[in-house]
Amino acid sequence: MSQAELTPLAVPRAPRRALWTLGILRSELTVMFRRGRTLALLGVLAAVPVLIGIAVRIETGDGSRGGPGGGGGPAFLSQITNNGLFLVFAALSATLPVFLPMAVGVIAGDSVAGEASGGTLRYLLVAPAGRTRLLLTKYASVLVFCLAATLVVAVSALAAGALLFPVGEVTTISGTRIGFGEGLLRALFVAVAVAASLVGFAALGLFVSTLTNSGIAAMAATVGVLITVQILDTMPQLDAIHPYLFPHYWLSFTDLLREPVYWDELVRNLGLQALYAAVFGSAAWARLTTKDISV
Repeated sequence: MSQAELTPLAVPRAPRRALWTLGILRSELTVMFRRGRTLALLGVLAAVPVLIGIAVRIETGDGSRGGPGGGGGPAFLSQITNNGLFLVFAALSATLPVFLPMAVGVIAGDSVAGEASGGTLRYLLVAPAGRTRLLLTKYASVLVFCLAATLVVAVSALAAGALLFPVGEVTTISGTRIGFGEGLLRALFVAVAVAASLVGFAALGLFVSTLTNSGIAAMAATVGVLITVQILDTMPQLDAIHPYLFPHYWLSFTDLLREPVYWDELVRNLGLQALYAAVFGSAAWARLTTKDISV
């Protein structure tokens, strides 16, 4: 048989590889979102905005005043009684420092180590999957969870805010007013910005997950790193390193509620998350590709 006759047979290899990768990702997402642990995490995240909304409603009685002092409390909290859409921003502000990253830390920490402890990792690494492709699939699934978890908080807050409080035009931090439709669009942008803020931490958790064969140990270590870095970010004696800590610009999403939008800290946050993703993603790849998988 001539070379010309053989050549067409080699063309479909790339599409087959792409379909195989998509198949692995689809399977990974299906398994992840069917786990009781994942559903429990999403359930807790969905409950947080509801509890905040109920607490504010009870505190303000008929919803006509902003609580003691008229404007006290965390950012956005005093605005909820005037516009339920602000519950989205308040809920994301409340969950981003702790609840959202802890949920991501659990999923990322268990992504590789959980497979190793269950004895399924070596089967996932056989051809044509490969270690690099598997690692990218794991990371992509964690990023999908980041977005899903953030949207769960936002949608739950929007539903609770619409049920408990009036909704309408939104007063920005700058004092200008925008329509409810544009306010919804800003809320969507805020949710995406919050999810993007977790990209670097997700890569760090994935790297930790490659260091051990115990899923519980990886999850605990990832959450431990989160708590430690959060504490370091609050110490004024270490202000020189604060701009390099992954949670430092997490609350920069509030600048999306200004008119015009302030982009400086948002861009710094995205750049820092990309740097963490590159560094710890590379470290995770180096570790997994050289790791001896014997169980």
